[in-house]
This record gives sequence, C-alpha cells and structure tokens, in this order.
Amino acid sequence: MGEGSNKKIGVLSAGAWGTAVAKLVAENGHDVIVWDFMNPVVDSINRDHTNERFLPGVSLPENLSATSNLEEAVQGKDFLLIATPSLYIMDLVKKLTAFEGVTEGRTVIGVLTKGFIETPSGPSLILKSMEDYLPGFYRNSLVYISGPSHAEEVARGKLTGLISASKNGKNAIKIREILSSPNMLVFPSLDSEGVQTSGAVKNIIAIAFGMLDALMELTEKFGDNSESLLLAAGLNEIQTLGAALGSEYPETFTSIAGVGDLDVTCRSKYGRNRRFGREIIKDRRIVKFDNLDHLIDNIDEIGYLPEGIVAAGFVNRLASQYKLKLPICNMVYKILNREIQPSTGLGEMLRGMNL
Repeated sequence: MGEGSNKKIGVLSAGAWGTAVAKLVAENGHDVIVWDFMNPVVDSINRDHTNERFLPGVSLPENLSATSNLEEAVQGKDFLLIATPSLYIMDLVKKLTAFEGVTEGRTVIGVLTKGFIETPSGPSLILKSMEDYLPGFYRNSLVYISGPSHAEEVARGKLTGLISASKNGKNAIKIREILSSPNMLVFPSLDSEGVQTSGAVKNIIAIAFGMLDALMELTEKFGDNSESLLLAAGLNEIQTLGAALGSEYPETFTSIAGVGDLDVTCRSKYGRNRRFGREIIKDRRIVKFDNLDHLIDNIDEIGYLPEGIVAAGFVNRLASQYKLKLPICNMVYKILNREIQPSTGLGEMLRGMNL
C-alpha cells in the first residue's frame, strides 16, 4: 500500500461516522484506536467488537480498539481523524496541543466533522478555527474529508466516494491512501473552503427537505417537482456562500462534495437532518423550545444530533455579514427560531428562491 501501509491511526469520537471510518481504516491494514469519553461505548468496542449504541449490527475488526484516554489515542500516531461534533470539537482540539506528535507537526490531521465554529470574530469554517489553536505546522495543511457517505453504508462496505481536501496537496493524498479501498473511492481536492461549506450547509437544506417531504403527505400543494426545485436552489445557496468564504473552484459544487452530499443527505433514510425536518412537521418537534438558542442549549433532548440546527444560526449570521440572499437557509433559521410557522415558511421560501 506504499505510503499508507502499516500506519498508527487515532480516530477521535466513536459516533456512527467515526466508528465507520475507524473500521474502514482498520480493514485497510492499519493499527487503529478510537477515542471516546463514553465508557460503555469503549467497553462495547473492546469486549464485543461492536458499537451497538451508534452503529448497531456491525462487527468491528480485531485490530480496532477503543480507549477513553485521549493520550493513548493521540500520542505517537501517524494520523488523527477527528469526528467530534462541531459543538465540541474546539474543546478537543485545544487538548491536542499537549501531545508531542501534534506539537512537532508529525501527525497528519484529517477532519470528518461538518459545520461551523464560533470564534471571537464570528462564525468560521472548522479548519480555520483549528489552525488558530494548533501549531503553525498545520496552517493550510489540515485535511477535510467529506462526501455522500452515510456511516451505516460505509460500515457495510457499500461503494462510496469521498473528497480529501487540503491546501497541502501532499496531505490530501496521504489521507486518500489510508482511506481508499475497493469500496471507497477517494478524490483529492485543493478546495477546502468549498468542500467545508458544502458539508455544513447541506444539513440546513436537508432540514427544509424533510419538512417538505412530510408536508407532501399532508397536502397536495407539494410534490416531486417541489423537492427537485428545493435541491437545485439549495445547491445554489451552498455555492453562493462557498464563494463568499473563499472557494475558487466552482466544480466543487457539482462534484460529490457538493451535489452528491446534498442529494444523499436530503433523500436517504439515514439522514438525521431530513428526519428532524420531518419531525418538525409530523411531531411538532420544536414547539417546546422558545427559539433557536433554547433549542441548541437543549439539543440532547432530541436524542440524536442534526448538525443543521447549529449550522442554521451560523449561516444566518454569515449571510448578513456578506450581504447574501439565501432564502432556504433563512427560512430554516426563522422556523427554528420560532419566528414563522413551518408550512407558511416553506410556501414563501419556494416562491422566493433564486436559481
């Protein structure tokens, strides 16, 4: 396997996606340890070679172990793959600076997390926020990994494609080599801004798609044509924001990083954001929350993590900052912030979309 053979790899967070990627990399012949703070999850992986909480029914290889000791997962690793949710990722990143492999820049870091980060100067893409805390070796050298890749299918070996994006092309290729397999196609990219924007904003569009999908069962106003209209307009908003945030590669948005990830997130039965959008309509999921901040503060009550909730607030602020017209993202924000009713918002949004 050349450059990628017999590497020591730490995967940070044993959620569904982190576990699926850890399984993939372990099956490629690498020594893999996954870190998580939840001892029952760690014990399940080590004792039963399964993660029944987050990836039920999937057997994990013998060369994949787990730990709740962060030093054990980070120290001496050739690669770190970070899958921690965006709400918590910076707390973890700050701890990484205590470990020698990171402080000396020897460990290649790939990021699987989707979303934006709060900073003193406002919302930021994840890699930029991480670079502000990590040693200077990592500036423009972190790798962002994204694409249409539900954990449930990756873990079961279904053919999937990913983008490995970094301004450091050599690091993008190194990550490609540890992830690539007969069932995982990985394509390097230099457009980290465009790929990050696509990965974050598609979750907001998927909440809108879920709401529209549920309304189709309750009214004859919407149909398949409406959903395709929403997807096309949603992709336009992703590209509009991506360009504002520094992407110079329009082809990113017509690749698997853009339209591919958007499509699977909106249409797949595994999509958490689509599920949450449906529950907003069918189960009145957000009526108990006063506004978006209240919802985020109590996000654990949902029972799973739709990243589009957090992203909606950030994108609303970015749209204002860059003076962008993003009607779908704006509509989702207003619904989550309890400013408008879902059915009213969807109708207004569909009539006001830009294409």
